[in-house]
Amino acid sequence: MYFSDETLKTSKQLTEKWTGDVQKSLKNNPDQKARFSTVSDLDIQRLYTPEDIANMDFGRDIGAPGEFPYLRGNQVTGYRGRHWTFRMFSGMGSAQDTNARWHMLLREGQTGLSTAFDFPTLMGYDSDSPRSLGEVGKCGVAIDTLEDFLALIDGIPLDQVTTSMTINPPATVLWAMYCAAADIKGVPLSKIGGTIQNDMLKEFIAQKTFMCPPEPSVKLISDTVEFGAKYVPRWNTISISGYHIREAGATAVQELAFTLRDGIEYVEDVIRRKKLDVDDFAPRLSFFFNAHIDFFEEICKLRAARRIWAKVMRDRFGAKNPRSMWMRFHTQTAGCSLTAQQPYNNVVRTAIEALAGVLGGTQSLHTNSLDEVFCLPSDHAVEVALRTQQILAEETGVINTIDPLAGSYFVESLTNDIEEKTWDYIEKIDAMGGMVAAIEKGFPQMEIADAAYKFQRQIETKEKIMVGVNKYVTEAQHAVPMVEIDESVGDEQIRRLQDIRRRRDSKAVSQSLADIRTACKNGDNVMPYVIEAVKNLATKQEICDVYRGVYGEYRDPGLY
Repeated sequence: MYFSDETLKTSKQLTEKWTGDVQKSLKNNPDQKARFSTVSDLDIQRLYTPEDIANMDFGRDIGAPGEFPYLRGNQVTGYRGRHWTFRMFSGMGSAQDTNARWHMLLREGQTGLSTAFDFPTLMGYDSDSPRSLGEVGKCGVAIDTLEDFLALIDGIPLDQVTTSMTINPPATVLWAMYCAAADIKGVPLSKIGGTIQNDMLKEFIAQKTFMCPPEPSVKLISDTVEFGAKYVPRWNTISISGYHIREAGATAVQELAFTLRDGIEYVEDVIRRKKLDVDDFAPRLSFFFNAHIDFFEEICKLRAARRIWAKVMRDRFGAKNPRSMWMRFHTQTAGCSLTAQQPYNNVVRTAIEALAGVLGGTQSLHTNSLDEVFCLPSDHAVEVALRTQQILAEETGVINTIDPLAGSYFVESLTNDIEEKTWDYIEKIDAMGGMVAAIEKGFPQMEIADAAYKFQRQIETKEKIMVGVNKYVTEAQHAVPMVEIDESVGDEQIRRLQDIRRRRDSKAVSQSLADIRTACKNGDNVMPYVIEAVKNLATKQEICDVYRGVYGEYRDPGLY
């Protein structure tokens, strides 16, 4: 027990007296609201006391930093040893444009790179595809071939800087380009580090950039996990993402539950399909979470995430290596909390959300720019967002001690509540036969839709407040400089692509595509063949079309 019987007795007596005082006060000073709750609609009590965490055991449930259940972080020294990675999400126009933004951010103190791709790239189409019309370079960088990728990383020391790539259906292709580029630059695969998002289950649940059906999609992910475990040991071959689940309207509990259950599904598949021991690959699994505006809920969510995952890996999969039990995660402030109304309020929101991510123990952080609700972020807006992280790290003192909110009656109670509700979801999905089966039934999709609808109704009735949207509304206009990608970017990208097609070795391309097709049909690992194909200048779409041809294309039953 966390507290002695005497402490609990005293707490009860004091609380009873205080409750009487509250009732007297409420006659003249009633509460501002009939009910107080988190953004995710978890009930919040007026006061928390030792009685709310009376059943906790300090050693079992909280512990020390760097020790099971890792509630207080994976590292024994926290941020005293090193800051979280400042990793701003960047991608715009051509590879050359994005490369220039990367170099600017590195000069300004960013410590890791993160890549946003345009929509055609995300969907596995080349820039000259009819499906790409009007979208080339608009929401991120356009990448068609290895030559584009080499331009993207020009001047970047691949053995010194880690790079994250938010790519899902074509993840094997873009990672193959990274591996091929490292080889060309003389950097051994054992020395490169980074992350591919590569999380297809959340695409079916929330983001909807899918290509092939769930089962072969998971197979391709397992291929990357196996290849990484054998040849690219510093690479995170999947970033199991709750961020997009939350952006779709999920609650904090749903974000956590569906993300962790996705992670369980991937681990099960690799063990079953690849016959790997869990400790062979689990240390390189990573996660990606949303830091929303409800300060304490987000801190507690991240703390609970580590404790749940540690239990899952030890108790469900029998992991022995402590690193297999670590939940390593990147955090991004909430895009869905940004508002077009009074956009400079977004700077404040981002700072609060970033602080929650840090107090929750994130290993890596992206802070949204104030203008992202309108357009690709400007250099100035990105600089302000990066400086937000640097001020948190260098000026506020939050790095001085580890998990400073541990022991708070409220924080520990809310952490426990989130964990309990998350386990309920995990057990429900287990009973359905796993996450793929749950997705096919539409379960997580409907749960998120219901939560999103409920929150929107709360905004419309002002049960929940968004400053500048449904309260403190003004007519004043706040001009924000707009970043626009000229259509000439797409024209030039298509010109380069067509030039590559003319001068590459067509026979070598055809043979390498045939090899990928055979590997897909035989159930072999596709990665060596995809790397060879991109070296021969096969395009992203040509490789993805092989996948589509062998595995078929997915159609969302909610849309078709």
